[in-house]
Amino acid sequence: MILWLLNTLSTLTLGVLLVGGFVALAVFGSLAARRRFPHLAGGEHNEMVGVALGMFGAIYGIILAFVVVTLWTQLETTQSTVATEATDLALVVRSAEAFPPAERERVNRAVDAYAHAVVEVQWPLMRDGHPSYEATSEQTHALYQALQAYEPSGTRSETFYGEAAGRLNDIAAQRRARVTMAETSLPVLLQVLVYGGALVILPLTFLFGLRSLRMQLLFVSAVAALIGFSLLLVMVLDRPFAGELSVSPAPYKEGALSQFWGGGRG
Repeated sequence: MILWLLNTLSTLTLGVLLVGGFVALAVFGSLAARRRFPHLAGGEHNEMVGVALGMFGAIYGIILAFVVVTLWTQLETTQSTVATEATDLALVVRSAEAFPPAERERVNRAVDAYAHAVVEVQWPLMRDGHPSYEATSEQTHALYQALQAYEPSGTRSETFYGEAAGRLNDIAAQRRARVTMAETSLPVLLQVLVYGGALVILPLTFLFGLRSLRMQLLFVSAVAALIGFSLLLVMVLDRPFAGELSVSPAPYKEGALSQFWGGGRG
């Protein structure tokens, strides 16, 4: 459901719906509680409610801060992994420039096929939450075959061949890490704490009585908006390959790899 929302709606639209929904729920709930229990407006339970709100708010804030920092770090790690994989792929192309023409062309064709498989086949699968190693396994094998078919002769060729082989091993490792990150999401227990905690704190605000209805609605709306924005941030960061703020496959089209896209594709 979350993946569908991220991939279907813009972040702005999702924010309006989520924050607006929480604010509307807060206003409706506060009015309903005030009508059902008119004595709440007198604030006779404010001391007890204030203590409960402070305690739950502090616990929820710590949990939310931990989740957001963890997800943000995960997003940065994912971006770094993608950039590193693309860089290693480009360095294979650079190293292959020292090979004889036939071997260089074989390596370039394999890199071309791999880059397009990652961007055009594997990326949409990761975006939809169904990553697959098999989506690029054939192209990865072809990369190894392209290098293994060449027998370097001379110190210069051996140096660049060793560099290319080392980068290819790094590509395989980064590919596995990237797919693993696409499969990872917030653990169920933390999801319960984050989303369930919001549903616990918000109703508590209905019990905090203020004689001015306008001030009470302003109070509960502010709390609801803050919770809505926080949950939006968690949703967006939890899926690094989905939504408008997702990790981009642009690094596979830049630098030495740009020759394999558009009119320069060989």
